[in-house]
Amino acid sequence: MHLDLELVHIRDGESFAAWRHGYPFRTVRWHYHPEYEIHLVVATHGKFYIGDHVGEFSPGQLIMTGPNLPQNWISDIGDAETVPRRTEVIQFPQSFADKILDAFPEAAAAEAIFERSKRGILFDYETGESVRPLMHRLVDARGVMRLALFFEILDKLLNASKTQTLSSLNFMLSMEKAEESDMNRVIAHLRENLTEPVTESELAEMTGQSQSAFSRSFKRHTGETLVRFRNQLRIDLACQMLIADPEAKVSDICFDVGFSNLSNFNRHFLRLKGMSPSEFRQTFAENEAVLMPA
Repeated sequence: MHLDLELVHIRDGESFAAWRHGYPFRTVRWHYHPEYEIHLVVATHGKFYIGDHVGEFSPGQLIMTGPNLPQNWISDIGDAETVPRRTEVIQFPQSFADKILDAFPEAAAAEAIFERSKRGILFDYETGESVRPLMHRLVDARGVMRLALFFEILDKLLNASKTQTLSSLNFMLSMEKAEESDMNRVIAHLRENLTEPVTESELAEMTGQSQSAFSRSFKRHTGETLVRFRNQLRIDLACQMLIADPEAKVSDICFDVGFSNLSNFNRHFLRLKGMSPSEFRQTFAENEAVLMPA
């Protein structure tokens, strides 16, 4: 099964991402990301996959996943049906988790839950319902209030009465071994330097291959050429930025994600998303309007 890397966009001046999405949505696929995730289902029923675990979900389901753990949630709805708000999500990098543990002795208990989340943690529905209004507020909060709400949510996770570890230990160990592979190190480097002009020869050198051999290996591993894969990552990041900041100019986002000119950006966006950046942003604005009528 093809596993996609999800690019998580954390805005400047913020320590973590907090957002919501509907269904269908671009992240609804077998995917992973280096960030921790707290994932709350607020609508629909369906089937979810965490590592090698498969289960059923319904509104109120709360799961925490650790870095690079493959996951997906598939709602059981009609082919033509859409749901404006299916999920509320918090995503934060390892560096933020490390800062919490280093800066606050009171947060020492969080180290265990960070470690357990590498296999996925399912919380009881009572915890999910208690966290729901906090996550709802967090998505729109700014400044210190974001931190206050985050720590209140973390406290509820630490004090949950019933939890279940999802993915098997063997799966986690296999994933950790796979992450050490040369090509995954290349993809991680490409992701971390997405807006920089990293060349194919530089990446080939990381694997100890010739440029031609690397090109073939990269295509087998990702299903795409390096140029197309990097453009897809940049467009995915642009989508997150378009949603996260409705006031940001499309031209600014174009350059922020690494494209050198607007026409090239628009052409790739249209090819990959089937609409212009402005149309993409408007689509999500309309979803919000349906969700929260005046």
